[in-house]
Amino acid sequence: MKIYKGHLLFTPERTGFEVIENGYVAVENGRIVGVASQLADLDIADGELVEFGDRLVIPAMCDMHVHAPQYRNQGMSMDHELLTWLSTYTFPEEAKFADTAYAERIYRRFVRDLWRYGTMRAAVFATIHGESTRLLMRLFHEAGMGALVGKVDMDRNCPDALCETVDEAVTANESLIAEFSDPDGLVRPIITPRFIPSCTPPMLEACGRLAREHGLAVQSHLSENRDEIALVRELEPTSTCYGDAYNRYGLFGQTPTLMAHCVYSPDEEIELMRRNGVMAVHCPTSNLNIASGMSPVRTLLDRGVRVALGSDISGGHDLNMFRIMVYTLQVSKLASVVQGVKPQLTLPEAFWCATKSAGSFFGRVGSFEPGYEFDALVIDDSGLNFDHYTLLERLERFIYLGDDRHIAHRYCRGMEIPEPKAD
Repeated sequence: MKIYKGHLLFTPERTGFEVIENGYVAVENGRIVGVASQLADLDIADGELVEFGDRLVIPAMCDMHVHAPQYRNQGMSMDHELLTWLSTYTFPEEAKFADTAYAERIYRRFVRDLWRYGTMRAAVFATIHGESTRLLMRLFHEAGMGALVGKVDMDRNCPDALCETVDEAVTANESLIAEFSDPDGLVRPIITPRFIPSCTPPMLEACGRLAREHGLAVQSHLSENRDEIALVRELEPTSTCYGDAYNRYGLFGQTPTLMAHCVYSPDEEIELMRRNGVMAVHCPTSNLNIASGMSPVRTLLDRGVRVALGSDISGGHDLNMFRIMVYTLQVSKLASVVQGVKPQLTLPEAFWCATKSAGSFFGRVGSFEPGYEFDALVIDDSGLNFDHYTLLERLERFIYLGDDRHIAHRYCRGMEIPEPKAD
């Protein structure tokens, strides 16, 4: 049993923060057993007290949509829209991951940088290459960080070097599933058809079957770009919308599902997401960089769709989820002015999307309520402060102005996570 003392800030609901000044959180076997403002109120007989003084203690970040093999391409080809960007920069880079030595060099740096920015859980796209994907999963396991890692599946509209048969995709996925079979493991496979334009019906059927048979989550892309949506309409003419196409193959909430972007989701698609429990992942930097548009996050939330945030490296250019929160708020303000979408998102809502809402995809993660896994960051914001700031003002300043140098400690499932090796 360990009892951590510090200024606790978290969002049990998206409507606001709970703030416990000089509070205590008791953790046993990686889970929170009590939270209180006074040590005596925990009603715990014994435990090691760890004091963080005047530091802030907050839930760790979750990045729910990120492409690990695109890590090297951050900040490149930002003048292109989605489909051109994929063919010009993304696919050539991903083809290099047939070489596991190259993959290890990039993936080690990627995992280390997630750690730097306080992201202790992530939903990650790898490439079609089974061995490189296995390497990435082992690196997350070695680091002690939580991840759902997907071997990308695709068999059309992509270079020959990234095209596979359905049988090859199934065999590679089943090999990874067999190795990472612990349902309570921090690192798990996630079924990952890249998106409908790159997957034939037999590939989509196989992905849906793998997800159902093994009880695995699914991740893909949805309604990101108008040209993409038009292509899906041609490829799946009997589907009523992009989401309905996934749904017909058992890839839209039949098992837990993440769908990134949802920029142009029509009412029917939004209702299908709500009904099937599909989680939308808002990726503001990517949507801006490759000129996709502005996801209607307020509408999604108000209609009962679960929402998380993602960096979408390398359509997005920044792995820091605190900055992704800031971009989320700024895009919401722009949507309010340009599109009349009101009310604007608030800081508690953005924080909740990056912690408790996103964390729910992993189980009881992302909050400091009893029963939740202790994923936490300890923030030393002393260099950002002047006198008389409230704790909430201090947190807001850190989100807008802070960086990884202000993160003093990182915890995942109750374990303090040291810096992973990058080389």
